[in-house]
Amino acid sequence: MNLIIQEAKQTYINTFKNEPILVFSPGRINIIGEHTDYNGGFVFPAAVDLGIVVAIGKSNTNKSNAIALDINSNITFDLNNLKPSKEASWVNYVFGVIAELQKEKKHLDNFNIVVKGNIPAGSGMSSSAALENGFVFGLNELFSLGLSKTEMIFISQKAEHNFVGVKCGIMDQYASMFGVKNNVLLLDCKTIKAKSYEIDFKNHQFVLINTNVKHSLADSAYNDRRAACEKVAKLLNVTTLREVTEKDLQKIEAVITPENYQKALYVIQEIERTQKAAKAIENNDLEELGKLIYASHNGLQNQYKVSCKELDFLVDHAKKDNNVLGARMMGGGFGGCTINLIENNGTAPFIATISKAYKKEFNKDCTVYFVKLATGTHLVE
Repeated sequence: MNLIIQEAKQTYINTFKNEPILVFSPGRINIIGEHTDYNGGFVFPAAVDLGIVVAIGKSNTNKSNAIALDINSNITFDLNNLKPSKEASWVNYVFGVIAELQKEKKHLDNFNIVVKGNIPAGSGMSSSAALENGFVFGLNELFSLGLSKTEMIFISQKAEHNFVGVKCGIMDQYASMFGVKNNVLLLDCKTIKAKSYEIDFKNHQFVLINTNVKHSLADSAYNDRRAACEKVAKLLNVTTLREVTEKDLQKIEAVITPENYQKALYVIQEIERTQKAAKAIENNDLEELGKLIYASHNGLQNQYKVSCKELDFLVDHAKKDNNVLGARMMGGGFGGCTINLIENNGTAPFIATISKAYKKEFNKDCTVYFVKLATGTHLVE
């Protein structure tokens, strides 16, 4: 992390000739509870030690500047004339945050920003939420906007809804902002309150395996799934699927498509699995946690239908190894990572075997990441 902090800081100083405010905003993993956040359910995420550094300071010109070091992109823009960028899509997250702050009548002067990250692209660790959170946190400090962390995550979420066009839930922004070192967060997405759980990993660890694919369906399918859930909830006269049981759903089975029935059923069951996962961690029962993680993937693959052949291959391969207690796809779907709960001594041979098998099957390398559970968005002194 120190390397990306220094690079962002030095680039900022060299370019803009003053000292910036520095913010580190982490990515996140989600142990279980996928696609439940926008249904008012429970999720079980944690911030990780990979993230995005934001170096930000006031500009002495009548324009603002944004530099993304990882993709060598430099944008100059007018705060009062923001338009979505097709050439540099990353900056739309920045523009979205500005637009939402302007709606809240928060006064912003021109500024300069440099961002540098080490979240692998397409990994499903929510680099977008990390960027949004780091940026709004930096603006809050720079211009003394007086926003609470909770207000900031809703600014981040609205930026993604209204400027980027992805109708995301609140999990990514919450986990990135409120992460607790060595803890996972059982977040109730209805009340936006969380309970932290310190995990006793015993002799196990979480390992992420990136398929290194992102199928083009990802964003549109995400919005489609959300729309389907909202449609079912409306038929049941509730706000979200969090409020219903499997018995409630059965009452309208005849008037919805089998596909939408299965999607709604998955959500109801996944909300229940997530609560069971918290109890498993309370009881230091990693074997039970692993079973719930496998069940989550089965639902995502066969009911919610947001997996893909590469993700399914990795999970099926994990099931053959007794050192792996649980594995599932993580994130929106159609690519990205699997999260695997693995016994420490079995990790190296498992990775060697699965990497070879994946290469043989898809003529493409997968990538392995080891992560530690970390603190949420914060100033870097």
